[in-house]
Amino acid sequence: MADSTFLSWPFFEAKHRELADRLHGVAAELPAHGKNIDDDCRSLVQALGGAGLLKLCVADGDRRPDVRSLALARETLAYHSGLADFAFAMQGLGSGAISLFGTIEQKREWLPAVASGQAIAAFAMTEPECGSDAANIATSAMREGNEWVLVGEKTYISNGGIADFYLTFARTGEGEGSRGLTAFIVPADAVTIEERIDVIAPHPLARIKFDKARIPADSVVGEPGDGFRVGMETLNLFRVTVAAAALGFARRALDEALGFASSRRLGSKTLADNAVTQAKMADMATAIDASALLVYRAAWQQDVGGTDNRRAAAMAKLHATEAAQQVIDAAVQMHGGAGVTRGVKVEELYRDVRALRIYEGASEVQRQIIARDLLKEFRA
Repeated sequence: MADSTFLSWPFFEAKHRELADRLHGVAAELPAHGKNIDDDCRSLVQALGGAGLLKLCVADGDRRPDVRSLALARETLAYHSGLADFAFAMQGLGSGAISLFGTIEQKREWLPAVASGQAIAAFAMTEPECGSDAANIATSAMREGNEWVLVGEKTYISNGGIADFYLTFARTGEGEGSRGLTAFIVPADAVTIEERIDVIAPHPLARIKFDKARIPADSVVGEPGDGFRVGMETLNLFRVTVAAAALGFARRALDEALGFASSRRLGSKTLADNAVTQAKMADMATAIDASALLVYRAAWQQDVGGTDNRRAAAMAKLHATEAAQQVIDAAVQMHGGAGVTRGVKVEELYRDVRALRIYEGASEVQRQIIARDLLKEFRA
C-alpha cells in the first residue's frame, strides 16, 4: 500500500481524506485488462462511472472540479493501473471545456453522461504539424447557415476511435494566431478515424479527420474566437493531475523496489542490506516527497483561488514527471533482468510514465512557463 501520511498535510480537508480512504478499495476492484484495449477502456470508464469517481471530473452546477480530489484520484489509480488512470483522466480533459465554458444546455446534455461513464470524451487539439504551438492550429471551421463545417486533421488523439464526442479546436478566422480559434463539441459520427496509433503504453489513440464535417451552430463551447483561452484553461485545470499520476507511478515503483530488494538474496544478506541500494532508495523516497509537496501545493492553490498558480502547476508537472522517470528507472535497475521483462510491474511502469513528460505541455514548455513567470515578476 502506498504511503498515505501526506494526507495529514494542511493542503487537505476532511472530504479529501474520506475520498482517499475509499479510492484504493475502488481501484483494487476495477476490471482486469484483457487483450482488446478498446474494450478494456470502455469497461474501465463504465466501472469508474458506476463507482461514482467520474463525478469528480465534471462541474457540479457552477462549481468547478476540485483539483485536489482529481489529483488524489489520479495518484491512486496510477498506483494500481496506468490504463485506469488514463480512462479517468480523459473523461475530465475531454469534457473539461464544457465544465468551464459550456452552456447550460451543453452541460445538461454531456456532463451527466460523462460522469456516469455512458459517454466517452476526447480532447482534439494536436495536429500533424502542430503540437505544443496550439496557436498554429490549421483545422478550419466555416459557418454555413445553422451549421459549422469543419475541415482538417488531428493526431495523437486519446480515445480516438472509441469516443462519443471530441472537444475540437479549429480556426474560425476572428484574428491571427491564437485569436482566431474556436472550441467545438463534435459527435463521433462526424469524425473519420484515419489511423490507429500504437504507442509503448497501449491505449486508444488515433489520427482523425474532419472531411467537411457538419455540426450544429450551437456546438461552439465558449465564444467564437475564444478557443485558445478555452483550451489553455482546460489544460491548466488538469495539468497538476498529470503530475499526480506521475506521483502514483513513482510510489508504486518504490514499493515494488522495496519488496524486491527485501526478498532478493545476496549471499547471507538481501539486496536491501546493501549500502548502495539503500542510498538509491533514499533518493527515490526524497524525490517522491518533493513531488508530492509540489503537486498538492499547486492543487491547493488552484482550489482555494486568489493566486495565479500557473508557475506552481508547471513546477509540479515538471518535477513530478521527471522525478517519476528517474525513480522508475532506478526500480528497473534494482530488479536487474526482471526489470525489463514483460509482465513485471516495473517494466509496465517504465512504459507508462514516459509519455507524461510530453503530453499536456512537455517538460521544455513547463520550463519556459516557469522562467517567463519568474522574469515577469522580477521586472515588475
